Amino acid sequence: MKRIMKGLVGFTLSHSTAVFFVLILLWFGVQAPQFLQPESLANIIKQSSFIGIAALGMTVVLITGGIDLSVGSVMFLAPLIAGMAMRSFGLPVEAGFVVAMVVGAGLGGLNAFFIVVLRVVPFIVTLASLFVFRGFGTWLTSSTQFDFPERMRTFGLSNVLGIPTPILVFVVTAVIIHIVLRHTGAGRQIYAFGNDREAARKAGLAVGRIEARAYMISAVCAAISGFVMISQIGRLDVGFGQGREFDVIAAAVLGGASLFGGVGTALGAVAGATLIQTAKLGLVFTGVNLYMQPIILGTVIFAAMVADGIRGRRLRDKLARTIRPLRSS
Repeated sequence: MKRIMKGLVGFTLSHSTAVFFVLILLWFGVQAPQFLQPESLANIIKQSSFIGIAALGMTVVLITGGIDLSVGSVMFLAPLIAGMAMRSFGLPVEAGFVVAMVVGAGLGGLNAFFIVVLRVVPFIVTLASLFVFRGFGTWLTSSTQFDFPERMRTFGLSNVLGIPTPILVFVVTAVIIHIVLRHTGAGRQIYAFGNDREAARKAGLAVGRIEARAYMISAVCAAISGFVMISQIGRLDVGFGQGREFDVIAAAVLGGASLFGGVGTALGAVAGATLIQTAKLGLVFTGVNLYMQPIILGTVIFAAMVADGIRGRRLRDKLARTIRPLRSS
């Protein structure tokens, strides 16, 4: 019996995000049976795409041991510039999508310049960018709202082979990030950098280029995230994306990414974002008091992070036990 309990605890800690997801589904399913309807589950995935795409980029940065607090402002600024280009030059939605990605890459490159070249702490750089990018976007609009062309809404509400466009973009982005991290030399370099920066440098890796690439990926993903979300509502308010960086970081960490670097996966980011959105929608379905929802959601996220921390400590202890000092002859 003791062995069974130990195995159960070990399994729960090893798959904490999946376990929390199943428990939340069952709990809200019992409280509100309509929550488990196919339409509701599809809505969870669709709404998860917004945070999930940005969490994929954040995971790459966290693997390097960095942090990107500017993602919410990039979600706001990059699609705004894309929308202005669409209105001014009559660009199709596909071209606007590309413009948003290019702007995102530029904003990420600006962060990378201060972090890599000038060696400013990532937390300080991206915190400053959070305000600068949003301030610049507010100055560009000179109003509280920016309306996108109607074709933007058509893109956001369309389907491809029966799959809603936001979900399709989410899946494609996740697959690309997964392939990059797990099956390319660039991905292996990102993990090597996050595990030991100095060892990576001594091994001849271009550590500056690796770090810069991570922040550019994060900003591009944030730009895609903002574009996808705006395509569903057709307009951009000055508060769009504000505070979303915390949801993005929480989703990445819930998915197994470590704030200390070296650990994280694309699939984990997808799971973390889906878990957060499932909890949010479940609270709405069960009619929980609006002012209580942040408290309950924060408790769920905290519990999942604690479980993840315990799992990480158990893994480190297990690794330490397998290491034996060399006996002197």
